[in-house]
Amino acid sequence: MKTPGILVLSALLFFISCSEKKIHPYAFYYWKTKLSLDVDEKKALERSTTPYLYTRFFDVDKSAGRFRPVAMLTKDPSFNTGKKIVPVVFITNRTFFQIQHQDIARLAKSVNDLIGKKALQFRLPVHPEIQIDCDWTEGTREDYFLFLKELRKISRKEITCTLRLHQVKDKARTGIPPVSKVYLMCYSTSSPLENSKKNSILDTALLKNYLAGINEYPIRHIKIALPIYSWGIVTNHLGKHRLINAMSRKDLENTSFKRISEAEAEVLKDGFYFGHYLNKGFRIKIEEIPDGQLRDVTGFLERKIKHFDIIYYQLDRKFVTGREL
Repeated sequence: MKTPGILVLSALLFFISCSEKKIHPYAFYYWKTKLSLDVDEKKALERSTTPYLYTRFFDVDKSAGRFRPVAMLTKDPSFNTGKKIVPVVFITNRTFFQIQHQDIARLAKSVNDLIGKKALQFRLPVHPEIQIDCDWTEGTREDYFLFLKELRKISRKEITCTLRLHQVKDKARTGIPPVSKVYLMCYSTSSPLENSKKNSILDTALLKNYLAGINEYPIRHIKIALPIYSWGIVTNHLGKHRLINAMSRKDLENTSFKRISEAEAEVLKDGFYFGHYLNKGFRIKIEEIPDGQLRDVTGFLERKIKHFDIIYYQLDRKFVTGREL
């Protein structure tokens, strides 16, 4: 039986440990092409503790030497929010391969103009920040960095960008972007289309290895992007893979599937599943991120970075329902 003194000490230690737990302000990415919120998504957004919703407006790619906007945002008439919209634009790395100097300024102007057009068309409460998402490399860094400078000059807004794990570890080669704030993408640690037993969404061991020196990164204002999405990786008889988004382990509880492990199953008969036609013998592997893994990553980063906000990828009913954010 514990003595009163031990009970008091245990209670005190518990109180201290709870009080030391850091609470991080958080927001969401919105990555679907149609801006629309159902009841669960609205509730999740309202509970988020920063005044922003990071919304992909469009992607930019290059084809036959021409820049092309793709996957442009549309909006449901019923959409409304009290959050400020931060426009996000994804630009493929190949867009900056062999780009001409005069085209960099032209691209920056086109991106800024299209953001403004969409914001005006949909009457969005836009925050004066533009976030650029690009997996730049050593070969494209100079032109990409010049683009960021041109966009800041043209837009007269705060220009920020995403930062991938390899761009932290190999910063001497990939360079430091000319921005005052970055969004560290703590997901997509490998390709889901490779034969691997690792979780391609988030491999915690790999992340910790790549971010061992994040506390020495020259840009001090870092926000953390964490994954709450999931998918199923389907493998056919030839070993070819494809993705079915938003699948979870619960989806494997199907009499047409034979459970192989907690996260894998084999299709027992041909048919349509989750909007896709799958043949008998196909295998499905679920990749999702449990709350415990997110806490592990957050705890690691807290030892490296003094203060940070979190942006969860992404706002979708399938990913926010039942989550402890």
